[in-house]
Amino acid sequence: MDCYLLIDFGSTFTKLTLVDIKNEEIIATSKDITTVESDIMIGFENAFNKLQHRLIANKVNIVKKLACSSAAGGLKMAALGLVPELTTEAAKRAALGAGAKVQKVYSFEVTNKEIEEIKNNKTDIILLAGGTDGGNKKCILHNAMMIAKHKLNIPIVVAGNKTCQDEIEDIFKENNIYYRMCENVMPKLNQLNAEPAKEEIRKTFMEKIIEAKGMKNAENYINGILMPTPAAVLNAAEILSKGTDREDGIGSLMIIDIGGATTDVHSVGKGDPANDIEMRGLEEPFAKRTVEGDLGMRYSAHSLFLAAGERKIKKYLNDDTIDIEKECLYRNENIKMVPKDDKDERFDETIAKCATEMAIERHVGHLEWIHSPIGPVYYQYGKDLTEIKYLIATGGVMIHSRNPKDILEAGLYKDKEFHILKPKSPKYLLDKEYILSSMGLLSIDYRDKALRIMKRYIKEI
Repeated sequence: MDCYLLIDFGSTFTKLTLVDIKNEEIIATSKDITTVESDIMIGFENAFNKLQHRLIANKVNIVKKLACSSAAGGLKMAALGLVPELTTEAAKRAALGAGAKVQKVYSFEVTNKEIEEIKNNKTDIILLAGGTDGGNKKCILHNAMMIAKHKLNIPIVVAGNKTCQDEIEDIFKENNIYYRMCENVMPKLNQLNAEPAKEEIRKTFMEKIIEAKGMKNAENYINGILMPTPAAVLNAAEILSKGTDREDGIGSLMIIDIGGATTDVHSVGKGDPANDIEMRGLEEPFAKRTVEGDLGMRYSAHSLFLAAGERKIKKYLNDDTIDIEKECLYRNENIKMVPKDDKDERFDETIAKCATEMAIERHVGHLEWIHSPIGPVYYQYGKDLTEIKYLIATGGVMIHSRNPKDILEAGLYKDKEFHILKPKSPKYLLDKEYILSSMGLLSIDYRDKALRIMKRYIKEI
């Protein structure tokens, strides 16, 4: 039996998925603690050993091993641009779409202090943008020269005003700085062009970042760590939504992925405004990802407490005897904690509901209005996701919950908050086998098969 072994080197767990290519079946899955601090292959081998009996029983021949990774902090990026709402925002969206955790965005001409901050944050890649094509040159050239002046040993992806590219190349070559050039992330005002930058970020990740994070041992064993894990999930989401040339997709969707450190939201759909509402701001990507670093079940449990506030958490908990901050701090300090009783499970599900509500609220668009002689006039900023067809749950707390639908419902549209364009009445799906990232990898070679497997294994709740 010919199989693909698909590997996700996660921040906490290394997850393996064994797929029978011919029959489009998941033969087995396993996981073990990620061991990036010592040798990432130890955690992989521990997870792989759990599959051995299935390999023997099914006479498996592993023909290819593909991986994605968010280990060692994932892909950490800084985005530099000109105007906060325009080129800086475009750069941030391109970085997020490439699967990065955007540590910070910088607008206008960066200062010496800001460059030092980027260096001290152990940033993996800088996305350098600024100016529409033929527009402002001063800002991006200043920022390129500041990078050169401080001799930053950080790969740069240049995605700004094309009329500056020759000058920036000269600056970086002269100072021996690694860089990649691509098309402008915002070639015209309010026009987003993220794909070229995303591709160059992925190439830089494969060429430079894997080695920098001590994962070269893994690359020697497998066929390649191809992309950051969130990029693999977004890749799978697009295929599941849009389909392929031979296979229909399921339509517009949103994925909620609640992890120990972050809550990621992926949406695939147009999100255009209703007929009587005018769109404002930067163009939205059809496939969009946001990541909330203050909303997590373990590493970020206390920051979730601070972001949500005790009142919001109590709304879902319905138990005045529990010390909410104490419980969040305990999870923060014990990141490998597993719920041991109903009380622990109930509290985990409570903070998962808060994470879902807040992460979706930050992801979707919103309405603003002004009073005019003919009545209120509405403007939309961001995506209108009220009519999204499917809401998909993934991540440990969702998979192990007895009530994943209840957690998802925390993120739905509310009449009293009609200006926040959250889903109204989607169908609920659960990625019970945690296959989205692995199907994003499989789709590189077999798009149709990856789509059919997702449609088969991602079940309606």
